[in-house]
Amino acid sequence: MRKLTFAFLLTVLLSGLAEALSLLTVTPVFASPPPGVTDNEVTLNFPESATFRATISSEAEIASVVLEYGNEQQTCGEVIAKAFPQFTPGKTVDAEWTWEMRQSGSLPPGAQLWWQWRITDANGNETVTERETATWLDDDHNWQTTQNGDYLKLHWYEGDQAFASELAKAAYDGLVFNETQSGLKADAPIDIYIYADTYDLQEAILYEPSWTGGQAFPDQNIVILGISKSELDWGKDAIAHELTHVLVGHLTFSCLGDVPTWLNEGLAVYSEGGLDPDSQQQLEDAIEDDTLLTVRSLSSGFSEVADKAYLSYSQSYSIVKFLIETYGQEKMTSLLVGLRDGLTIDEALIKTYGFDVDGLEDAWRTSIGAQPRPVSAQPTVQPTPTFVPTIVPVGGAPLLTQVTSTPVPTSSFDDQPTNAPDRTGPPLTLTLILLAMCCVFLILIGVIVLGIVISNQNRKGGNNVQ
Repeated sequence: MRKLTFAFLLTVLLSGLAEALSLLTVTPVFASPPPGVTDNEVTLNFPESATFRATISSEAEIASVVLEYGNEQQTCGEVIAKAFPQFTPGKTVDAEWTWEMRQSGSLPPGAQLWWQWRITDANGNETVTERETATWLDDDHNWQTTQNGDYLKLHWYEGDQAFASELAKAAYDGLVFNETQSGLKADAPIDIYIYADTYDLQEAILYEPSWTGGQAFPDQNIVILGISKSELDWGKDAIAHELTHVLVGHLTFSCLGDVPTWLNEGLAVYSEGGLDPDSQQQLEDAIEDDTLLTVRSLSSGFSEVADKAYLSYSQSYSIVKFLIETYGQEKMTSLLVGLRDGLTIDEALIKTYGFDVDGLEDAWRTSIGAQPRPVSAQPTVQPTPTFVPTIVPVGGAPLLTQVTSTPVPTSSFDDQPTNAPDRTGPPLTLTLILLAMCCVFLILIGVIVLGIVISNQNRKGGNNVQ
């Protein structure tokens, strides 16, 4: 009877062993492949819109389609805008979404757009496509390019090579002047786009003030100007002006502080070499008539009223000229660094020169022979400035036919797209092998222990019989 019991138990154990070993030969079951994307493209309608399209296919029904997009620019942390295109659920869908620049704010020509699709199917499989890029460029013109040094690339479409070469040289001279006189150095390549006139320029940039002839975009390292062949002399000064804005933007870039408009524009006009006769006369008239604007009123945006704007530029130049030529270039650099590090303009001025904005105005007025600063509770004597949105690239107001794009701040670390979510832990096959080996080991131990127990019982039974 004991022999039958032992044989039965042994059979059961061996059967378990065989079943455990069979796990090693089980064919693993793989999940369905993640969704795939084809016909991934963007159609540019400069300067108003960019339309993104893609065809998405999957073995399971598409559950979610998200477009992530933006433009390459200098930021404190990567900012990703997300849009949610409407689509009819299915295993193959066509997704389309339009970035409306009139709602988000326009981008300068030459800006680099990027986009990627994030798709999830009904089984939870996710695909994030590789980032695609496109140059936001005014293709109504046949652009030509010339380069001067390591940091300057000039693009134009009207005028000969000599015209472009003179402007490129003026840009290079502007860089040299800024480095020697103001301590501002180029640290990245700058693209300059020359339109044939201010009309073409204003057609290219939405919300441009009517009086402007150029604009700088420090975050994208881009300058745009409207310069005709008959305005070459003005154009040379304008290039130096706008390049200075880029250099100031680079030196003072941070998420902590801000540069007052009078300092930014004053440095830009100073790089031109001085005021033109009309601007100089306007400044002198304001000094004589005691109609100068307060320095604090010049800290925010300038008025869109042309006369007020021109006087703001002239005064800003005069203030910066006073600071540089009285106290030197190194202190100007120190002032800008202080603003970059998060100091207010009053704090930065006190740290560098020993006086705040009001003290600066008092000293400056004395130097030009103007009347003392008016003491008033009113901080400004000029109309409220009009702020012009031009370089906000990542969010849009709701569209009637489309889902709103929502800017989502993310980590500044690079997110590498993958075809499926990352797995953690050992592979499935290895796990099964280890499990089977453990089962075999336990079964063998059980067999040995059972054999010993039965053997001992048999010996005890034999002794009793004797």
